[in-house]
Amino acid sequence: MRTRSGILAAAAISTIALAGCTTYEESEASGSSSSGSSTTASSEAMEPAACTAVAGDTLVVLDDDMGLQLSDNIIPAVNADSASDEVLAALAVVSEALDTESLIQLNKAVDVERQTSTDVAQQFVDDNGLTAPSSGEGSLVIGAANFSENITVAEIYGDVLTDAGYDVEVRTIGNRETYMPALQSGEVDIVPEYAATVTEYLNLQINGADAETVAQSDIDATVAALEPLAEEVGLTFGEASAAQDQNAFATTQGFVDAYGVSTLSELAEICGPIVLGGPAECPERAFCQIGLEDVYGIEIDSFLSLDAGGPLTKTAITEGEIALGLVFSSDGALG
Repeated sequence: MRTRSGILAAAAISTIALAGCTTYEESEASGSSSSGSSTTASSEAMEPAACTAVAGDTLVVLDDDMGLQLSDNIIPAVNADSASDEVLAALAVVSEALDTESLIQLNKAVDVERQTSTDVAQQFVDDNGLTAPSSGEGSLVIGAANFSENITVAEIYGDVLTDAGYDVEVRTIGNRETYMPALQSGEVDIVPEYAATVTEYLNLQINGADAETVAQSDIDATVAALEPLAEEVGLTFGEASAAQDQNAFATTQGFVDAYGVSTLSELAEICGPIVLGGPAECPERAFCQIGLEDVYGIEIDSFLSLDAGGPLTKTAITEGEIALGLVFSSDGALG
């Protein structure tokens, strides 16, 4: 489930020497005697490779091909009183244009290249020719969480809704515990949300702290679970985008090239025990080390406590200290 927790303290990272991949192949041994005894053969069972970390500047996310993570696609959350056909149609234009690669590029422009969210949003709207399919009138307040990705998407919503004829204010509010009550009360009309996370937020709000998880790795199933929860608290959700910001596991391009892995399943099949890095709670979380071991069968040799998708984890990957690290799938560093 997506989170933006504070960065955890960790020891300084140092580069370690790299070793090559050692494989164990089937071998045969044969011999003969003067008496003409038959040849005997023996073979060793195939074992996974010892895949050590490979340093490199380019980060690559391994495909979560068995659906360990829940579907945190960006989706517009709208106060039901503001959810007119015209508003939802304008927001659908944005959702149709957003995918994970474009989200990475938006984040790169803001977080790496230090452009403003306002300028990056306008450029995205212009480059993709985004226009509202129908017009409306009135005032709308678009709220945003207090991190750059969410602010940029809120600005894109604002630009397209302005094109539709609305008087729009984009307001950075804070975390979900702050903006969600404002959205439910009507103080805020629209917020860019993350499907699985908001589903579980509402699920716990309505059904209690012990409620069983209803969000899934499939976005359609998650939205189906979200809709009745949203209706109960006076919200409507628009069309989900293909853009996902969720937990992911990254390595370097050098590691991918060295061992021929592109998915987590391939990592489990090809590699023996690896070094994993991430937030301190990773070894006890189902979406992190436990999931890698139980869902994929990946063997973890050791775990290095770093941060939640932050600079410590990314530096440990690129410097070759860990083979695999937890990142966010839309991180600008992946561009």
